[in-house]
Amino acid sequence: MTAVTANTVSLSWYEASARQRIDALVDAGSFSEFIGPELRETSPHLSIFDLPEQFDDGIVIGRGRLDGAPVLVAAQEGRFMGGAFGEVHGAKLTGLLRAARTLNQNVLILFDTGGVRLQEANAGELAIAEIMRAVVEARRTGIQIVGLIGGRAGCYGGGSLIAGICSRLIVSEQGRISVSGPEVIETNKGIEEFDSRDRALVWRTMGGKHRYLIGGADTFVDDAALAFRHAAIDALKITGRCDAAVLENEQTRLERRLQRFGTAGDAVEIWQTLGVDQPTEIPGLPTETFLRAANNRENADDAR
Repeated sequence: MTAVTANTVSLSWYEASARQRIDALVDAGSFSEFIGPELRETSPHLSIFDLPEQFDDGIVIGRGRLDGAPVLVAAQEGRFMGGAFGEVHGAKLTGLLRAARTLNQNVLILFDTGGVRLQEANAGELAIAEIMRAVVEARRTGIQIVGLIGGRAGCYGGGSLIAGICSRLIVSEQGRISVSGPEVIETNKGIEEFDSRDRALVWRTMGGKHRYLIGGADTFVDDAALAFRHAAIDALKITGRCDAAVLENEQTRLERRLQRFGTAGDAVEIWQTLGVDQPTEIPGLPTETFLRAANNRENADDAR
């Protein structure tokens, strides 16, 4: 195993910054940032709203090595505007994905985002579309795009759409994934529909355990940088196609999932339908125990 940084073993993925996650993920000393601090590619829109800018616009991109193999890496900084997509933020990720085709290198995307910036709505939405197209184009050439989700901001809005078309997804329990965030649902549908302050509800509806159980993520890991690193190494060993047949199979799976679970009032009902033993205990289970319960559930093929 190639050397890792000293703090990788104990570092919490959830608590870490974007750069700390990269340093812990790739081989020690191998990361080289593109468009670094000296270039200061900041958003041209935020000053209009008297909002602070950040030199990297909330995303770090570059190249490194993972277990000796070259990879391209993008890491969103959830501490800056919730990791939200804007014009520059999106352009950096799009450019990295296009470079992946030229360099023929796999890509790791460390998601930590609340979606699109309201202050850059049009530019942000366009960025999401461009990124999704770049992901599909890269995957069609055989490049693997692996998403890692376990940060403070989660993976919401357009970020969840991008994550949904990655080759594989790695999540921790903290890795919430949803097109609409808790506050958005509550604002539009009322607290009776979804109480955004109910953390237990948020986690069992959008959290990593639920996403793994219903097939929305491929690998579930502890909230530890070393766990994400090992999972990423394993994920890049798995090759997969991205063609019409794959998309048709995925559409069929999603339709079947909707038919089975569309009337469920809570995630616990879905887990019970899946045949999970003692479904109400799922939120409190440690990782190893949870994975045993998940892998022993009935009708697993219908979910994944």
